[in-house]
Amino acid sequence: MQKIENGKLDNEKFENEKVENHVPERILIVAVQKKGGPPIDAELRELERLVEAAGGETVAVATQSLEKFHPRTYIGKGKVEELAALCDAEEIDAVVLNDELSGTQLKNLEDQFQRKVTDRTALILEIFANRATSSEGRLQVELARLRYRLPRLVGMRSDLSRAGVGISGRGPGEKRSELDRRYLLRRIEEIESKLRKLEMTREVTRKRRVKSAMPIVLMVGYTNAGKSTLMNRLVVDEDKAVFTKDMLFATLDTALRQCTLPSGRSFLLGDTVGFVSKLPTTLIEAFKGTLEEVVEADLLLHILDGSSDDIEMQYQTTMSVLETLKVKDKPMIVVYNKQDLMNRDGAIHIGDTIALSAKTGEGVAELLDKLEAMIYKPLEEKELLLPLSAGKLVNQLHQEKRILEMRYEEEGIYVRAMWKKEELERWS
Repeated sequence: MQKIENGKLDNEKFENEKVENHVPERILIVAVQKKGGPPIDAELRELERLVEAAGGETVAVATQSLEKFHPRTYIGKGKVEELAALCDAEEIDAVVLNDELSGTQLKNLEDQFQRKVTDRTALILEIFANRATSSEGRLQVELARLRYRLPRLVGMRSDLSRAGVGISGRGPGEKRSELDRRYLLRRIEEIESKLRKLEMTREVTRKRRVKSAMPIVLMVGYTNAGKSTLMNRLVVDEDKAVFTKDMLFATLDTALRQCTLPSGRSFLLGDTVGFVSKLPTTLIEAFKGTLEEVVEADLLLHILDGSSDDIEMQYQTTMSVLETLKVKDKPMIVVYNKQDLMNRDGAIHIGDTIALSAKTGEGVAELLDKLEAMIYKPLEEKELLLPLSAGKLVNQLHQEKRILEMRYEEEGIYVRAMWKKEELERWS
């Protein structure tokens, strides 16, 4: 791969990889380093991985230092001409910009480069479109893509009229006639209506989980930090395993599985979609219903890739999304995954932390002990006389090993058990 900074090239060999039998397109990454702003090195490393996840091969990375983005072309005129020549010389297929651009900026750059041009947001949306498997996930991604395209109709019309608009050209495309603003607004309304119905169904499921009194632990964190691998390590039933692969956004759909603690008590463990820096606001909004599962959780596991050089960025990225969802202060355990590969000096020491390897199992027993302490120790012994119709609750308490004494009486079911405060308020 060639790295270009202010016109200078560094020659560095890049091993060509194929993704799912798709021949990678040759990609030029272009970024603006704002003068006085934070370094964008971590962002560029992340963008290269996003390009790879979309099936592309990063051939060169070009940066320019500017006070602010150029209003018409993102980068300066001279830089545009320089990179246009580079695209010809290196047989570049597509250009990817590190920031979200307007339709006019994208169109102007495409005219100059005479190649496909896409920005970070469109690239992430393309990856999501190719990875979404559930009907709800596909609707959420389509909604995000439509919201992204709507304000860019004028500048992007020629681009969007093609069969595909991303790196791979494999994403859902639209005909020119479908790009009419009225059509987009109508389609957005249809999707929002379908998602509202799905949200109502999910709300019923949430209420059932609340009544079950089984604690809910949700994993959040940067994409490819190992959340799905950890879930498979904790779930006893192999038939309930979730898909894992060493790539960004390998899974998008929220999974919820029952896990058992050493004491025999149970809890529900959930996996959520992974995050990246500059996660498109359209995507956060579209996935908000799914992400709101985080609000219902009793405890969060913030999973970090302990072996990454960009661990600080990963931590801040996730905390920023949690702040958007207004759950930043929820009880949390910070988990440094990939302990077998990590440099302990890179750890962020904040709150409750633990280091483990979901792959080898090292440190997992310690995590389970900490989970039990945090979700089951804050219990209070209390005697209650429950109605005979509360058999499901009694079975749940039995499963979680919380019943100390129980007997059936004429008036109802006598239970002496360990209760959480909110359960007592609900059942007293």
